[in-house]
Amino acid sequence: MKQADAVIAAAANAYGQGRYAETEALCREILKALPDHVDATHLLGMCAHDGRRLEEAQELLERVIALDPRLHDAHNNLATVHFDLGNYEEARRGQERAIALKPNFAVALTNLGNTLMHTGQYEQALEMHERAIKLKPDYADALCNRGMVEIVLGQIMRAKESFERALLFQPRHAEAIVGSGMVSMELRHHEEAAAKFATALAIKPGAPRILAQRGRLSYELQRLEPALADFEAALAISPKLELALRGKAQTCLVMGKTAQAMAAATTLIERNPRSEMGMALMGFAYSNQGDMDTAIEYLDRALALRPDYGDAIRGKIFLEDYRAEADFVVQQAVRKSWWDQIGSKVPRRELPKRPLDPEKRIVVGYVAAEFRQHSAGLTLLPVLRHHDHAKFEIICYYSWPGADEYTAKFKSLADVWVDAWGLSDDELADRIQADNVDILIDVSGHTTGNRLQCFARKPAPIQATGFGHATGTGMPTMDYVLADPIFIPPSVRHLFPEKIHDLPCLITMEPVTNLQPSELPMLRNGHVTFGVFNRIYKISDDAIRVWARIMRQVPGSKIILKHGLLDDALLRDSLIARFIAQGIAEENITCLGTTSRDDHLKAFDQIDISLDTFPQNGGISTWESLYKGVPVVAKLGIGASSRAGASIVAAVGLGDWVAEDDDGYVEIARKFASQPEHLAKLRAGLPAQIAASPAGNVEIYTRELEAGYRKFWRDYCAAASEGGDAAVSGADASRGC
Repeated sequence: MKQADAVIAAAANAYGQGRYAETEALCREILKALPDHVDATHLLGMCAHDGRRLEEAQELLERVIALDPRLHDAHNNLATVHFDLGNYEEARRGQERAIALKPNFAVALTNLGNTLMHTGQYEQALEMHERAIKLKPDYADALCNRGMVEIVLGQIMRAKESFERALLFQPRHAEAIVGSGMVSMELRHHEEAAAKFATALAIKPGAPRILAQRGRLSYELQRLEPALADFEAALAISPKLELALRGKAQTCLVMGKTAQAMAAATTLIERNPRSEMGMALMGFAYSNQGDMDTAIEYLDRALALRPDYGDAIRGKIFLEDYRAEADFVVQQAVRKSWWDQIGSKVPRRELPKRPLDPEKRIVVGYVAAEFRQHSAGLTLLPVLRHHDHAKFEIICYYSWPGADEYTAKFKSLADVWVDAWGLSDDELADRIQADNVDILIDVSGHTTGNRLQCFARKPAPIQATGFGHATGTGMPTMDYVLADPIFIPPSVRHLFPEKIHDLPCLITMEPVTNLQPSELPMLRNGHVTFGVFNRIYKISDDAIRVWARIMRQVPGSKIILKHGLLDDALLRDSLIARFIAQGIAEENITCLGTTSRDDHLKAFDQIDISLDTFPQNGGISTWESLYKGVPVVAKLGIGASSRAGASIVAAVGLGDWVAEDDDGYVEIARKFASQPEHLAKLRAGLPAQIAASPAGNVEIYTRELEAGYRKFWRDYCAAASEGGDAAVSGADASRGC
């Protein structure tokens, strides 16, 4: 017996120094003589866990508990194995047993906190970590774990303090260094985050969780290939690591690898049926395939698990625009939910006094992730090109990590350029206030890269949204939406917290001057070719049914579909199958994928008539078609996003191409398809017709926009003067305009 005690002491010492092979050999030596030796079995189970032999570890630790059911350490260690296997309910039960046996067991308390966090019980998780820290104030693991929950809850500065305190007690605590890097990411201090992840990897080379966090950083910076490499490297070591699965799914969705994204999301949900992120990612994967109803079902499941999950709310805002039954009431309700759950919780700024000169040179700030080759950027570029800089100072706040040739064009047109991607929302608000911006314009709406949480702080006296996703934000701190009477009719404007300001059209576009319309293709082909050059997830089953009716009524007609996601074989085959199901023969369908923008525009030379998608209409794709002389059949819908096509088409004088319903849409396409002479004449004359319209003449359009800005500022000055104080809060001033 005494010899066994000496051997187990040596084994424990070897284990403490990380010499696991030696530990295992010593434990097996004991177990040959004493098969029921509890400590040897326990240590052997710990070695199996550290060697990632999880099933073996489970079996050994279960035997330990069978031998000594009151061993609190064994219950906690078995729970850790269950956690790593993704058996969160078993992990929770084991940790609760350990705590019942030893109520002041700090390790089990913080481990239970981790389990609760993974099952979405964030407040209870925080409570467990607090209990552990109260028992042991210098417990670095618990401080670190508390910081992780605080990040999930959006308590970034509290998380920062938790990680700093953990590192005060244990400076080489790799997980706390990673947590500090995660805080840096949340604050958009990306270089700082990269340095911290590198430090953590130097301490724990190849650690899968650290690799996954580095992958997250690469994903945020739109470095997709390195991101995917890190996620896959992490999964090679830990195949069920939730963070890596989530990151792989996100990255694959952006890269057009939808099948891989769905596989990763499926594994996430199998591992953790309460994973709100897994549910949301599965929803986004379905949306890529055009199945918006299933996509929203998954997002609703995610929101049932976590009502303040921002990505799911934003995803639902985006996807409701694609549902035929989603009218203005539904669309504004989901935007209001974002405000209620997220925006309203952001502290609002008090604005300092400023001179109230209604005729001053107005400082206009544009906040955009789209100062690059992007559809929203193409709507804004001509406006910036024609601004009157004698009357308006233009500041551009660019909130995206990458740049291209269009970014350089935008930069050259700004009086002041600010790279805002690396600024936190508070830092960006500080900069906007320091720049004395009078009118702040949101270009992104609720789309990727938006800075609406900065707008929630109200850093400028007047705020408006337009150009990109101009369907309203649901924010009381946003004063205006830039739109037009077709896009947002007067009858529904009471649903918006913002006032609606009408322009000649909700958007304009940089004129296409280098590529003139071609000859009408049907004259050389002997058949009509319809075209749909929109994002493929805008292609609804309802639209395909209507297009099939058109093609049956126009004998011999063909259709060309073009979008970058058609490079993805899964999405391409799925889309073609949907057309075939509606009776359109595969030989009459052509799919085109990614091209340069010039080649994209040249592809319209193959099209006689463009068919607008619905319920989500085209925007820039409609303008591009018109500039290439290709008229667009549009249909008025019941929500803002289903009225954009009609807005643009009518604004250039083609009101007879706008239908009220499906039958009207079919009839317009059928009628004009039988009039080649009219189409040829229209094709040749459309660029000039656009240039003569206030919507298409970008100089006129910009003057109209500037007149709106001037009105906003005069109304603000008048309201502030009536209040007797130029330093009224931004919120109060906005309601007085």
